[in-house]
Amino acid sequence: MPRYDGFLLDQWGVLHDGIRPYPGAVAALEMLRRASKRVIILSNSGRRGAENAAQLAKFGFARDLYDEVVSAGDDARDALAARDEPFHRALGRRCLLLAREGEAHLAQGLGLDLVDDVALADFILLMTMDPPRQSVAGWMSLLEAASARRLPMVCANPDMHRASPDGGLQEAPGLVARAYEQLGGIVRYHGKPESRIYRTCLAKLGLDRSRVVAIGDSLAHDIAGAQGAGIDSVFIGGGIHRGEIVWDGASMDPASCLALFARAGRSPTYALPLLG
Repeated sequence: MPRYDGFLLDQWGVLHDGIRPYPGAVAALEMLRRASKRVIILSNSGRRGAENAAQLAKFGFARDLYDEVVSAGDDARDALAARDEPFHRALGRRCLLLAREGEAHLAQGLGLDLVDDVALADFILLMTMDPPRQSVAGWMSLLEAASARRLPMVCANPDMHRASPDGGLQEAPGLVARAYEQLGGIVRYHGKPESRIYRTCLAKLGLDRSRVVAIGDSLAHDIAGAQGAGIDSVFIGGGIHRGEIVWDGASMDPASCLALFARAGRSPTYALPLLG
């Protein structure tokens, strides 16, 4: 902790499992704040930062334990509102939203016309999903129709899986986006590991990169994103990669971790079983 002043913390798989906080996670944030560290919750959630903050409060993470939540969903909304990049500028206004039931508000305030028919859409906005009720298989016919029309997709959560409370994995929106790419669709991703969201976080922290560390459980998102941003990283083994590591009780086998890192082509600065 003394080596860093700014901490970018993942949410799912690091702070909580979607139902309860991981052991020691709340205490870890309390310790960071007592040491006057800057903390940003950097989440690939498609929901707004304020909605994530409300969810964190239910898990026991008080609002004063971190400075801000920066979400992939907000990153996508900011880009769609600004339209200052060629990809977003070329998108039309008629949007087919893929999200959990009752979350149409995630596309509000962007000047978009929401449509329910692929034939009427200019692009697809993939924000959230509710597995297993919503799934890649369930959306496949829609994706095939969209691909036939060459509709671009904006993915506001690139995670392909997320840790579930039973220790397994659930499908996440990034898996839908990957399936769309396999059909020939063009996808623009927002969130980790894309550089845009790290530029936002570093600007908010106002710290030299050498004094910032990212903590996450996904090698493809948290660790890859940190490496791309030129900052140190901490890999949490108890998240989505738990089943790929050999465990001796609560301890990770170092050799199995190194083998996992080699397969993924990612080298975190540090590795811990859990945050706390």
